[in-house]
Amino acid sequence: MRLVIMIALLLAFDLYAFQAIRSIAQDWQPLLKNILYTIYWAVPVALIVWIIANTSGSADNLDKNTHTVIRTIFFIAYASKLLIVGVLLIDDLRRLVTLAYHQMAGDKALRPGRSKFMAQMGLLIAGIPFVSLLYGMVRNPYRYRVFREKVSIKNLPDALQGLKIVQISDIHSGSFLLKEPVRNAVDIINKEEADLVFFTGDLVNSKAKEAAPFVDVFDKIEARHGVYSVLGNHDYGDYADWPDEQAKRENMLELENTHRKMGWDLLRNENRIIDIKGENVAVIGVENYSAHLRFPKYGDLGKAQSGTENTSLKLLLSHDPSHWEEEVTEKFKDIALTFSGHTHGMQFGIEIPGWIKWSPIKYVYKQWAGLYKRNEQFLYVNRGLGYLGYPGRVGILPEVTVIELSKV
Repeated sequence: MRLVIMIALLLAFDLYAFQAIRSIAQDWQPLLKNILYTIYWAVPVALIVWIIANTSGSADNLDKNTHTVIRTIFFIAYASKLLIVGVLLIDDLRRLVTLAYHQMAGDKALRPGRSKFMAQMGLLIAGIPFVSLLYGMVRNPYRYRVFREKVSIKNLPDALQGLKIVQISDIHSGSFLLKEPVRNAVDIINKEEADLVFFTGDLVNSKAKEAAPFVDVFDKIEARHGVYSVLGNHDYGDYADWPDEQAKRENMLELENTHRKMGWDLLRNENRIIDIKGENVAVIGVENYSAHLRFPKYGDLGKAQSGTENTSLKLLLSHDPSHWEEEVTEKFKDIALTFSGHTHGMQFGIEIPGWIKWSPIKYVYKQWAGLYKRNEQFLYVNRGLGYLGYPGRVGILPEVTVIELSKV
């Protein structure tokens, strides 16, 4: 019965949105009109078949990639139709007000029709996300962009002048539809010949096994003084259903082993002191710590930075950028530079260097992409290497960060 109700609501929604199609095509040749109508109704029919196939188990033999692509295409189609419906509702409100006015004025014969202009406006507005989301899915998932920043650190030792750090974040290996294009990111990283490479969390979506196919990709990353990593909120397995706590613990052990296989030094509320040209550099890795209640606070920065008091430079890896203002800038003012990720730049926004940088995520995270400074402390928020949910990006491209340190 619930399936029948769902299909009925779906058809009612499509029938209402169809009024815009019928309005603009009313003067078309019959052949063109029939082609347009067939294309329109093919989508809800296909969705109904898909719903039934999933409900009956007939779609269970399809692979993950096929499921993801089909779900995304339907999402794009109906998100766009929702905008059409919104414009049609405004038009119907206009018609209702006009009808009521003329009824009160005694002109009972008037029946205001639907505005062809409003129908065209609805289709135009819906076409923008429809085209951009499809383009973002086809063109942008592996279109890696290098972001370069020079960061001037107060009292930076001369020996560390020009220290080059490459950062990546939010791989979300369980989301990748393709493997080979990911190797391009590793080539970009290695081409930089970095002193240090940092990964700031979310290797997987929920389970460690998602990363297994990519071990032979990311184990190729090279840096003079090592590759260091931390966990993100998705890495703990909190978003998966486990038969018991033991299974969840074993998943974490498998994830830790994956980092080792890739040659990444996973820091869990701990640090490494590295000798670089005679200067001690502290790489501090804290577990996930968020100022937002919906994300966990596993991090213990006091513990993580213990023993780094006499180092020349402190670099912090902390997945969630809200940690920076919540604790780092308040209690740990000797940490010069923090590296974070988590936001993905929402995978959607507008970026024109030197002109505009905007994404809806800015209304949730004050620091959401790029370099930020407070007093003598810096934060860099990486836009993410992978994607989650929507398998693409619009405006906010996947990022490889290259930071070069300099002296003030």
